[in-house]
Amino acid sequence: MCDTLCVHGPLGTVFAKNSDRPFDERQLVTRAAQRTAGASLHTQYIEIGDSDAHALIGSQPTWLWGFEHGVNEHRLAIGNETVWTTLDPHGLPPALIGMDLVRLGLERARSADEALDVITGLVERFGQGGSAWESADMPYFSSFLIADPHGGWVIETSDRTWVARPTGCGAAISNRVSMTTDWTRSSADTPAGTDFDKLRDPDAPTAFADLRLDVTLDTVGQGAAGVGPHEVAATLRHHGARAWGAPGADPSDVVPPPPSVADDWTGVTVCMHIHDYINTTASMICDLPADPEAPLRLWLALGNPCVGVYVPAFFDALPPELSAADQWDRFRALRDRVEADGEALGEVRAVLGPVESDLWEEADALAATPDPEAFAAFAQRAWAPVHAALARLGV
Repeated sequence: MCDTLCVHGPLGTVFAKNSDRPFDERQLVTRAAQRTAGASLHTQYIEIGDSDAHALIGSQPTWLWGFEHGVNEHRLAIGNETVWTTLDPHGLPPALIGMDLVRLGLERARSADEALDVITGLVERFGQGGSAWESADMPYFSSFLIADPHGGWVIETSDRTWVARPTGCGAAISNRVSMTTDWTRSSADTPAGTDFDKLRDPDAPTAFADLRLDVTLDTVGQGAAGVGPHEVAATLRHHGARAWGAPGADPSDVVPPPPSVADDWTGVTVCMHIHDYINTTASMICDLPADPEAPLRLWLALGNPCVGVYVPAFFDALPPELSAADQWDRFRALRDRVEADGEALGEVRAVLGPVESDLWEEADALAATPDPEAFAAFAQRAWAPVHAALARLGV
């Protein structure tokens, strides 16, 4: 389960994703450098032909080759979601999985249009198959949200079959097929006018995704009024009642996570807490500016964003601690504390909120007068206040 959104405006695009994975699975920020093509490339389960690769930053479950979401040097961002269709993926041989396709799209494309062609071409050629969970037989098909500073695409798939539509002024996707006949491109086996929703598994509930889509689509719909990283961060901390926890907001204004999931799926939220099963294990916000001289900026959180810090980063200057498993474990400990006692969230935010706000303000000032050396220096010192705050909280 995941939630991904993008909002396009005259100055560029804001892209974001919460990655929801098995609750105890570490997911770390990884930088992949440019690569010259070799003879072959080993993805999670299969070997395919290699090609030159662009530099990128992605969020990577530690046992996977691919990424849950990421952004490359050309200001292209991609995230994927699990979808269930009438075709059972358990009967398919190992092939590409959604995280492979996210990484390959970022490695091989310079724009959203190119990424659409890369991902759908690979889907048609190799298909999808193989478990996307380390500890369970959990194969699935994916939808994708692709965005660059000028636009993007939503893709929905069922093995080698796919449809796509432009993102328009913005889009949000979650864990369900959402297109009917509103697609504009498709695989050759999809006749004109096909209602893609008829490929949705009728036995798979949609309410758990619809509740979260109501939240993310509401944020996308506010784009004309100005949606930036602050508003998106508050959306990604949504626990079912309202957006909260924007950097700079009152740190005492918190909404604890739901204690359980109800029969109507209330309790399955954008900031995911399905105890001992699925949690948000990584979150990313990207500012993809249309101005080629403006810096490419990211805000990265390890684990559930409600107990996390969106650490600012610049594409060429990444705090190294975001790639450390022991740092992810510290936020997991806070998550466990808050899930056991929702009232503890107030104490956590009282400590972490001011640290996050100060980091955002400092990064904003640096971005106003771009200087690579200043960016690098910020990346080296950004974790120190986070570490001190976590130590105050006893983790």
